[in-house]
Amino acid sequence: MTDVTETDLLERVPTQLFIGGEWVDATGGRTLEVHDPATGRTIRTIADASPEDGMRALDAAVAAQEAWAATAPRTRSDILRRAFDLVQEHKEDLALLMTLEMGKPLAEARGEVAYGGEFLRWFSEEAVRIAGRYGLNPEGTGRMVVSQRPVGPSFFITPWNFPLAMATRKIAPALAAGCTVVIKPPELTPLTTLFFVKLLVDAGLPAGVVNVFTTSTSSAVSGPVIADPRLRKLSFTGSTEVGRKLISQAAEGVLRVSMELGGNAPFVVFDDADLDKAVEGAILAKFRNIGQACTAANRFIVHRSVVDEFAQRVSARVQAMRVGRGTDEAVQIGPLIDAKAVAKASELVADAVERGAKVLAGGNAIPGEGTFFEPTVVTEVAAGSDILREEIFGPVLAIAAFDDEDEAVRLANDTEYGLVSYVFTEDLQRGLRMIDRLETGMMGLNVGVVSNAAAPFGGVKQSGVGREGGLEGIHEYLSTKYTLIPAD
Repeated sequence: MTDVTETDLLERVPTQLFIGGEWVDATGGRTLEVHDPATGRTIRTIADASPEDGMRALDAAVAAQEAWAATAPRTRSDILRRAFDLVQEHKEDLALLMTLEMGKPLAEARGEVAYGGEFLRWFSEEAVRIAGRYGLNPEGTGRMVVSQRPVGPSFFITPWNFPLAMATRKIAPALAAGCTVVIKPPELTPLTTLFFVKLLVDAGLPAGVVNVFTTSTSSAVSGPVIADPRLRKLSFTGSTEVGRKLISQAAEGVLRVSMELGGNAPFVVFDDADLDKAVEGAILAKFRNIGQACTAANRFIVHRSVVDEFAQRVSARVQAMRVGRGTDEAVQIGPLIDAKAVAKASELVADAVERGAKVLAGGNAIPGEGTFFEPTVVTEVAAGSDILREEIFGPVLAIAAFDDEDEAVRLANDTEYGLVSYVFTEDLQRGLRMIDRLETGMMGLNVGVVSNAAAPFGGVKQSGVGREGGLEGIHEYLSTKYTLIPAD
């Protein structure tokens, strides 16, 4: 158990907006409450920004852009590396804070600190490797210089489910590239971002380079920021529905956009799969973060010859899971983020059952304090069930059977989404075929977790555009400039 006390930690979390290097109150002193989903109780009251506050944050980012772009890459790198070290130093603070405001078990929160911190370390290394090229043009009449410049002031809208990693995954490459930032963390889980920004300041970040506003009226405050012609980049992680609206708004200013949107990940288990690996992968792919992840496996497509054994083995694991407040080290499943999430999980299970599915484990909301739903396994799910079409975002594992490879591919690709897929087979050639045939931006072959700071994260189809992480991640914040120098 961590030695960090909840009360002491919460008192150290900033409650104001961070604009131009200063912690300031919202206009008119407006505030909003942050709640613990495991208890429903208010854990902190923070500033609630107005549209005027959003524009003040953009003003600060614009004012700091020229100097930050001119800052030596090594200096930017050193700041990010110091931030990484500070995140490691405060890993227990950050883990407990995420558990309090989002509900995930402490062990998983510590894993997020490790994962989220890696973006700081990775992009601290990439900051000094931004390269161009120089050479004679084919006609021999001039020399070509191709250079990379920062895109400019960037606006980030992050989701509630990974409060640290979603902030570091966007902020780190932007800072490495020389871009200033305005970030709007989610109303449901803003505290982790506020605490992290305090660490950035401790790492030596200059005033105005990162600015933060928290608000209960996201559209009203974000709209003017997106519409301002000084903004050059918009990055959003969240639902496809909201992403479409933001892309439309960004089109007015022809902004560079990165969109990491919804998912409906297939988890395909072939008849030759190692079922020990498949079951372990299923537990990780489905129940990590209480199923509240865009990368969570949504549709378990299992060969008919092994579907019963797979379902029984997964159900045994699920029935043994302990549910409760994530601050208990023994807990594996925490609360869902709010009552709407519980209602959605209940509705999806009910629809599947009405269409003939069987519940092998769980299946119900848990009454009492907090927003808990039983970890659930549903099998014999019929085609057309809502649970196969919609992103579940909860601890519900839905199983459908298939007979041959072509059917598995058809079922897996039968969605407008294309973020990630998971395939379990011991046949290497089949695995290689799945890389080519499955319409997703990422794939796990015999593994249940694919995310890594050194890898490009992103999807195809309506799961978004752009990539975060990897060699590709920093290029989302760079623009290419070509210069021709005459040969004589």
